[in-house]
Amino acid sequence: MMDGSQGFGPNGTWRVGVDSGGTFTDVCMFNEASGEIAVWKVSSTPDDPSRGIAQGVEEGMRERAGGGDDPAAAIAYLGHGTTVATNALITHRGAKVGLLTTGGFRDLLEIGRQKRPDLYDLFAEKPRTLVPRALRFELPERMLRTGEVSVPLDEEAVREAARAMKAAGGEAVAICFLYAFVNPAHEQAARRIVAEEMPGAFLCASHEIAPEFREFERLSTATVNAYLGPIMHRYISRLTPRLEELGLPVAPHLTQSNGGVVRFEVAAETPVRAVLSGPSTGVVAAQAIGARAGFDDIITFDMGGTSSDVALMAGGETTQTNESVVHGYPIKAPMLDIHTVGAGGGSIASIDSGGLLKVGPESAGADPGPVCYGRGASEPTVTDANIVLQVLNPVEILDGRMKVHRNLAVEAIEKMAKTLGMQTMDVAQGIISVVTANMAKAIRVISVQRGHDPRNYALMAFGGAGPLHAVRLAQELGMSTVIVPRSPGILCAMGLLLTDLRADFSATRLTPLEAGNLDVIADTMARVEAEAAGWFETETIPADKRRITRRIDMRYDGQNYELSIPLPDGPVTEATLAALKEGFAEAHKRMYGFDVPEERILCVTFRAEAMGLVQKAELPERAPGDPDASRAIIGSREVWYPETGAFTETTLYARDRLAPGMRFAGPAIVEQMDTTTLIPPGVSASVDSIDNLILELPR
Repeated sequence: MMDGSQGFGPNGTWRVGVDSGGTFTDVCMFNEASGEIAVWKVSSTPDDPSRGIAQGVEEGMRERAGGGDDPAAAIAYLGHGTTVATNALITHRGAKVGLLTTGGFRDLLEIGRQKRPDLYDLFAEKPRTLVPRALRFELPERMLRTGEVSVPLDEEAVREAARAMKAAGGEAVAICFLYAFVNPAHEQAARRIVAEEMPGAFLCASHEIAPEFREFERLSTATVNAYLGPIMHRYISRLTPRLEELGLPVAPHLTQSNGGVVRFEVAAETPVRAVLSGPSTGVVAAQAIGARAGFDDIITFDMGGTSSDVALMAGGETTQTNESVVHGYPIKAPMLDIHTVGAGGGSIASIDSGGLLKVGPESAGADPGPVCYGRGASEPTVTDANIVLQVLNPVEILDGRMKVHRNLAVEAIEKMAKTLGMQTMDVAQGIISVVTANMAKAIRVISVQRGHDPRNYALMAFGGAGPLHAVRLAQELGMSTVIVPRSPGILCAMGLLLTDLRADFSATRLTPLEAGNLDVIADTMARVEAEAAGWFETETIPADKRRITRRIDMRYDGQNYELSIPLPDGPVTEATLAALKEGFAEAHKRMYGFDVPEERILCVTFRAEAMGLVQKAELPERAPGDPDASRAIIGSREVWYPETGAFTETTLYARDRLAPGMRFAGPAIVEQMDTTTLIPPGVSASVDSIDNLILELPR
């Protein structure tokens, strides 16, 4: 059975991170005593991801950690990152959701902020509304901004709406009333009634998931949480017993979008906070590796089988946000600032209604997977294009553990080439070019559109397909340096061993930053801190491992958006208010170029970030040696390059034979179990002291 330990005690010697993607499940194992890091990779099982996860942990611990007949017994901590939530949102395969809201606000979910997705795009499509209009019910009730009741809740109307949702087959219900973040009484009453009428349904009241102001964003967050709730519940209810059957001696944890981890039970109730569960740990690992390698300014590029995730890191610091738009849906939840697009190795290539080549966002997943897997798929994918070009091994991948069929991929792309009136190899390269353009667009969102020139950053590539496409992406963006970590295909799993337990708590209370409101500010902050303290107790985190960071979102009176300002440690006093005022003025100058000393400042949302520190994996370092990389050569093969317009003899290197100090140049391909790195003609490569592959592109 699982106990409440988080790996703080002597319950074992291995810390295990498991990242479950749409195509592969990665396992990273860290020996707390020796510092040894081992990795393992298995195919995902989309019909029931828990099978692939249990298989990966069992095989990994047995084959790489010497687990023997009881492979899980030596596990002191198990952290898990998953793309289940984000993939369900991308593909719109969430639950059937009903919505209860205040009278007159039935269509707020569609109206939103009345902004077009792209002002000048005549064909721009709004994101699909997650709740059909027939399942959106407006109820007689009204709470004032002061928390006073203006119109009492009509409980019979709630009951009738619940029965209608149940009759329509609703699996989940989102509840969002005006000013529920001030007084949640009506939401609490509605939740109780719906629970009586719809036992077993997933329920989410907005004050529970986002107790903050801005009605539309709070509504959207509650709706997305309800939409994903049954999916995450089913996922965790299948995974938990499988891990118990393995004999896992500790309680497993799931990553959140903020880069921290929480218990499975908490994650099951708050899936909206896990929409970037898998990608967030990759950014955490990239931050640690970049710091050790001497790269402070990095753009991370995580390309898997279903999607690609990008993030920007300036000065060695990851960017956090308390509100973001994920796949078109506003979400009020603390998260790393990661942008995701439906472009992965399994992204399907097709011809659109205008006769043009299109790639993604639909994905072939792991089953049937790309055409080359030989499992009956007929639509070519990005992976098939790489197999046809022979950038990927055209016979077998995953160190020979998976056979592929190039002839099937060639047939599928030939068929598309005939329709387009093009040559087969040009279409294959065209698929790569289109998916590269999609990923470049995502990077421009987090860089150029925010005032950062990507040419001043290094591109850190990871994920199973990241190193395969990194140089092409860097060329598209004018970047000159690419970093490929030692185990890029499992970096998100490794990130689980580099992150802490974390939870975020908040409360909105509009209060002027004035000495007369000192008690109100102190009391509100104390209430949020008390929630954090309760979380520490629930997680049984030792006192010396607890950390709390306090912040207040502030703005000038009359502004629409806030800046998050750190709150100094210690009791809230008049000196604290002066420090907040000074901190806000500095932040406002950085953001907008000016401040207004005489203008009244409002405290808006009070926040507490609770961290439970854990032992982390250390990255081993080796002194650089002989630059000759010839002993890492394992052969060669013909690869088609757009630079030559033909198949060109390409040297193959084994990643596990490359050592610090080695140097070589393209055309070359580096192969390893978890990924393949393409080094086109004109690009040079070297290995640094922590086994990163550093690729330099001509400027």
